[in-house]
Amino acid sequence: MAVNRYDDTRAWYTISTYSGYEDKVAESINQRVGSPEFEGKIFDAIVPKEKRIEIKNGKRKVVDRKIFQGYVLVEMCLSDETWYIVRNTPGVTGFIGNGTQPTPVSEKEIAKIKKRMGVEDPKYSVNYEINEVVSIIDGPFKGFEGTISEIDTQKGKLKVMVSMFGRETPVELDALQVKQLQ
Repeated sequence: MAVNRYDDTRAWYTISTYSGYEDKVAESINQRVGSPEFEGKIFDAIVPKEKRIEIKNGKRKVVDRKIFQGYVLVEMCLSDETWYIVRNTPGVTGFIGNGTQPTPVSEKEIAKIKKRMGVEDPKYSVNYEINEVVSIIDGPFKGFEGTISEIDTQKGKLKVMVSMFGRETPVELDALQVKQLQ
């Protein structure tokens, strides 16, 4: 009979993967979770993601971004058998830990990651002030400079006064469409 080198209590572990393979690895492990032979041994595999706001072609989009590129979290009871199964999943490069011993992720850290993943609406960070001069970096007014006249922190929008044809014109922009002048 093989000697179990591991503490087989249920815990979260971090595995490293080839970049871009995180979802495939998690899916592959989760397919095994339902099988009777792994019941009570492997419980879940997740790729920590958070919602982010991006501007593409002048349009605001909410996208899921991986929090930790190249890593997947696996909830399991660590034993020689489960270590071997997870370690030999296609795309997995290894466990994170000391030497050959995988280190469990603390419950506190898992709670922080899950909280970060659970935020439904991404927060807007508007680090501008009224009367600040900014450069427009996206949209139809790209390349222009203007002065901020209003800030809507709830929506992440700015009203910028842009000088066009010899007069000031108010333009509503997303905070991601401007940058501070150096």
